[in-house]
Amino acid sequence: MNNRWHFHPEVELIHFHKGRGLQFVGDSIMRFSPGDMVLVGANLPHYWRFDDMYLHDHDQSVAYSTTIHFTENFWGDRFLHLPENRQLKALLDKAKRGILVSGTAGKRAGKMMQKAYQASGVHRIIALLKCLTTIAEEDQLTLLSSIGFQTDLSVAENERINAIYEHTLSHFKRKIPLEEISDIAGITPKSFCRYFKDRTGKTYSQFLTEIRVGFACKLLVDNKMSIKQLCFESGFNNFSCFHKNFKQIMGKTPQTYQNEYLKVEA
Repeated sequence: MNNRWHFHPEVELIHFHKGRGLQFVGDSIMRFSPGDMVLVGANLPHYWRFDDMYLHDHDQSVAYSTTIHFTENFWGDRFLHLPENRQLKALLDKAKRGILVSGTAGKRAGKMMQKAYQASGVHRIIALLKCLTTIAEEDQLTLLSSIGFQTDLSVAENERINAIYEHTLSHFKRKIPLEEISDIAGITPKSFCRYFKDRTGKTYSQFLTEIRVGFACKLLVDNKMSIKQLCFESGFNNFSCFHKNFKQIMGKTPQTYQNEYLKVEA
């Protein structure tokens, strides 16, 4: 279930059927939900962290998804250079930043993906091509990672980043001193700040804030506590700071975010 920050040479297409959580693609951090489809390009780091309720063996909270892996040249070195495949090549170029496919396009592509899962032989490849073509023809695709994001991680660095992510995700509800997280990374506090920014494209403070906002989104969707309560539950120490950061990252206030979600679900 992609439960670690990792990357691989294969392109990955994943469709979530059940389960919610926090999604990391390159330097993008956001919530994912059932119905979401994500296309991740070759060697783009990614990680899906399911909410705690999906990490236990309960019948009502078992997360599952469909995933397809394929290399960019599995159909031959010249295939993508054919004039007829210009749109498909453009899609895979965009996928190097990660692409979120949602709405009607996600539903149509999801049906094609299901056919690929059920098919065999050449029919599986044809279904994959139809799925990718459906996505490529969509105008409203969301690119996830920033255009300037770059990564070149060794195995040792990948393990270090995983340790940083795991510690942060386990303790984000409280203050995490710089000395504490730099110790987890095994480097000095001064070196940590530079290291994290170089590897992720953002400061650790920004990273931590985005995780807290992502968790706040979950609580807003759950609608089991007041907005002021969930502010502190998400790790913020005052409401004005929470409100400002939430609006900056999500583009809307916590109340608006909650109202829009509940309206859709009604």
